[in-house]
Amino acid sequence: MPALNIEYTEHELAAIREAAAADGKSVKAYVHDLSVREQQRRTFVDHAVAFWNEHVEEFDAAFPEDAPPARPAAA
Repeated sequence: MPALNIEYTEHELAAIREAAAADGKSVKAYVHDLSVREQQRRTFVDHAVAFWNEHVEEFDAAFPEDAPPARPAAA
């Protein structure tokens, strides 16, 4: 299985060890899960932003009192 060799300062590694212990995980499992979760979060945010951009006009039409004021056209 592919692997990474990541360098940390002593202070960074101590904080990671503490967080891993608090989660009841090894450092390896903690860093793995954290990196995978971050990628999943980024994918979710990308999709949420795309959805919003595709539907913002519908939301503004449905809830005009909550729509932001019109912006002046860029010059």
